[in-house]
Amino acid sequence: MSEVKLAVETRTEFGKGAARRIRRDNKVPGVLYGHGSQPLHLTLPGHELLLALRTPNVLISLDIDGKGNELAIPKAVQRDALKGFLEHVDLLLVKRGEKVTVEIPVHTEGELAPGGNLLEHVLVALPVEAEATHIPQSVTVSVEGLAAGAAVHAKDIVLPSGATLAVDEDAVVLQVLAAQAEEAPEEAAEGEVTAEA
Repeated sequence: MSEVKLAVETRTEFGKGAARRIRRDNKVPGVLYGHGSQPLHLTLPGHELLLALRTPNVLISLDIDGKGNELAIPKAVQRDALKGFLEHVDLLLVKRGEKVTVEIPVHTEGELAPGGNLLEHVLVALPVEAEATHIPQSVTVSVEGLAAGAAVHAKDIVLPSGATLAVDEDAVVLQVLAAQAEEAPEEAAEGEVTAEA
């Protein structure tokens, strides 16, 4: 679990105009909430935040106006649909030792059994509960030798120490689909001629 430190400022201006001004300064408006506290409106450094968000479920240590530190995890990130820059971020306040529910990416390794079968990711991320300061970055599942019809369920995945499933253990995470046989072009052409006759 990587922890990133960001120096942030509280903000008192709201609305579209204020948000545009913040973005023009290469910063990102955000909100910190959780633990029954009042939402805290923040201005975060754009480039550093962008780098931090490249790590799934990153733990962010916020130095708020140089006065105090809070730990948070990203809960919702809004990006510009065309240009991809950050428009807004929602951060969830967490405490050391507290358990949180997050989704961690599922990676695969190995080769399927021969036959041109396809691997379908039913869940691209696995919901787990883990301590806020020890959130696993991902899980890796071996698909070596799996044949058509095989499935990997949530209960089959070995989770990192301290993490528990936050989804039904019988939920299908990965499944192997049989390769589709393509219809020969000649047969298709004959069918068209018969239909015309």
